Amino acid sequence: MQNILDKKALLEILLDSWSLRSSSKWTLNNPARGQCGVTALVIHDLIGGRIVKTHIGEGWHFYNDIDNQRYDFTESQFSKTIIYEDLLSNREEALLDTNQEQYEYLHQRVIEQLKMRQRIDERKSDPSE
Repeated sequence: MQNILDKKALLEILLDSWSLRSSSKWTLNNPARGQCGVTALVIHDLIGGRIVKTHIGEGWHFYNDIDNQRYDFTESQFSKTIIYEDLLSNREEALLDTNQEQYEYLHQRVIEQLKMRQRIDERKSDPSE
C-alpha cells in the first residue's frame, strides 16, 4: 500500500468519504465543512500522533500533529487563513465536535477507500496482468 502519510492521497480519500453522514454541515461546495473533529479522530486511528486544536470564531478547530508536522485536512472549509495555536487536545474533546455514528461512518469509509486503493496498487504491480 502506498505511504499512508501521503497527504494528497489521504485528502483524496477523505474527499471521497465525507458526506452528510460524516457531518451535518457538509455541502458539495464545501465538503470539508464540519468535518474537523471526526477527521482528526480517524487520522489519529490510522496514523497516531496527537490531536491538536485552534480556536476559530466561536469554537475549536481540530486537526493532527504527526511527527511534529501539522496535518489539517479540513482547512479548506475556512475562507480566511488559519492562525494555528496547536494546542494539545484529545480524542474525547474531538468526539464532542461530532458523534459516534458520524465517526464510525467516516472510519469505515476511509478504511474501505484505503483497501480499494491497495487492491488497485497490487494489480498495477502484478506482472501477470
